[in-house]
Amino acid sequence: MPDDKIPWDQLTSGYKLRYDPRPALAAIEAGAGSWDDLFGELYHQGDVGTASYAAVPIIARIAEAAPVPVWQPFALAASIDEARREDRNPDVPAWLVDDYEAAWARLFATAWRILPGAEEENLLASVFAVIAIGKGQPLLARMALLSEKERGEMLEEVGWA
Repeated sequence: MPDDKIPWDQLTSGYKLRYDPRPALAAIEAGAGSWDDLFGELYHQGDVGTASYAAVPIIARIAEAAPVPVWQPFALAASIDEARREDRNPDVPAWLVDDYEAAWARLFATAWRILPGAEEENLLASVFAVIAIGKGQPLLARMALLSEKERGEMLEEVGWA
C-alpha cells in the first residue's frame, strides 16, 4: 500500500495512544534513532496497536537493507506478531493485511539469508524467532525470544537441565 494511503494520524501505539512510527523509523534508518524507544512505543508489555502493524513493512525494509545484520528489527517484528495473536490486541487492519504478509515474507527471506553468519545471541534468537513465525511455529518463536538464561531456568524447573 502506498505510504500516502495509510491513515498515519489515526494509528495507535502499544499504549493505545495515537502514534506515527515513521519519524522514529526514519531516524533509525539515518543512524540517529533508538530501537529501544521505538520498541517501547510499538510493543508495551504485550500490547500492540495499529501503528505496530503498519511499522512492520518499514521494519522489514530496514532489516533487509542493513549492511550489517542487527537483531532489533527481527526481535521487534517477532514481538509484534506474537502479540497480534492475543485477544486483547487489535487485528491487522484489512487495508494492511497484504502489506503485512508481504513484509513477513521479506523478513523471513532476510532472516534465512543471514542465519548462517548469525552468532551473537540476540541476533541468532531473533532470526530464529522470525524463521519460526514464517514456518507457522509461533510458540517456538516465543521460546526463541527468551534469553539463554531464561530457557535454562525453564528447563531446570521441569527437571531437564
